Amino acid sequence: MAKISPVSIKYMIHAKFVAEGALEKPDVIGALFGQTEGLLGSDLEMRELQKEGKIGRIEVELERRGKQTMGSIKIPTALDQSETTLIAAAIETIERVGPSDAQVEVEKIEDVRGSKRDYIIERAKKLMQSIEGSTDSREISSTIKTSTRMSKVQEYGEEKLPCGDLSGKEVIVVEGRADVLNLLRNGVDNVIGMNGTKLPDAIRELGQSKELILFVDGDHGGELIVKNASENANITSVVTAPDGKEVEELTGKEILGQLRKSIPVDEFLRNLGRNNRHNNYNRNSGYERRREEYVNSSHGNSSSSSSSSPTSSVKKELSDDERVTLQKIASKNAGTRKALFLNADLEKFKDVSVKAAASTLKRMSDSQMPFALVVDGTATPAIIESAKERGCFNIIAKNFSATDDDMNLLSA
Repeated sequence: MAKISPVSIKYMIHAKFVAEGALEKPDVIGALFGQTEGLLGSDLEMRELQKEGKIGRIEVELERRGKQTMGSIKIPTALDQSETTLIAAAIETIERVGPSDAQVEVEKIEDVRGSKRDYIIERAKKLMQSIEGSTDSREISSTIKTSTRMSKVQEYGEEKLPCGDLSGKEVIVVEGRADVLNLLRNGVDNVIGMNGTKLPDAIRELGQSKELILFVDGDHGGELIVKNASENANITSVVTAPDGKEVEELTGKEILGQLRKSIPVDEFLRNLGRNNRHNNYNRNSGYERRREEYVNSSHGNSSSSSSSSPTSSVKKELSDDERVTLQKIASKNAGTRKALFLNADLEKFKDVSVKAAASTLKRMSDSQMPFALVVDGTATPAIIESAKERGCFNIIAKNFSATDDDMNLLSA
């Protein structure tokens, strides 16, 4: 029997059949040749096509199930599309295989060259990645520039603070080494890091001869750093990262954009004071609203519930199903460094970095207040206190750096 070269295969006909009786593979092959003979003319006789190498070796798989025999048929062809589909339609006319009634159905016609093309593309990608000694000129230039900038990281003072070039009149003060590296990477050289949230003596002394620009994260922690630094050093102006972002994750465009928005430290503190008074009003209203909701849902509108203290009435125990759902959500959130805000249906409607969770809670309106907060890592005292003040009494985290009997604090 003639064979077709695997190289010349264009299409593969995949068919399945069911026969009412016991069969062998030769019975199926014989039916394919015998019952399609003369249907499509001499040019498309399957026997002749196989002799010419235009149809390859036909593969048949059989399976017995009770009195029935069922299986699959694969027919490789080197014909064009129209001829291949005619062959496929012809084999569906088979009504008997051997002594048994049978039914044949074509499942699909596969373009074998398509799968080869997919393999070629994927293989080409891997080969391109493995090419040694070939690098785009722009990539080389970028690598050199980045390496040069990163080599500019120096140490300043007895605390060995990470810094860049401090020879100029202005110095940008950031929180940590990662912030310094990000600014240097993006072409901002006049930067120094505090290595923490407390202002070092070296930077305090630097402020006596330089104009200090404080560049902090866009969260409540950044606000606290501004307060502390302004009380202990001669800070000229303040720059903040966009809301909920950290300095170390900003792009070059974002860094330059925020630096252009620097404001005098006195103006920043005045604005901060106004925002805090507004947030205190929102926190109190949110707390009372949530307290009323929990009291009514837990005890009804009885006089005994209305006379309870706020902190003893607001917490409502979670159901077992709610706890299981929160555990699953926390597990999926692990490693993301995100805080998830969930509604009463335990569906996420907002997420921010863990560092920004407390300040975000304070800025949210009462209608946006979450039912539960899922924190990746440690829930800090600031997060727990902010959630409690705003009426969010359910927090799930890996660790808690503070406890509160009036809150549902679940360990992830």
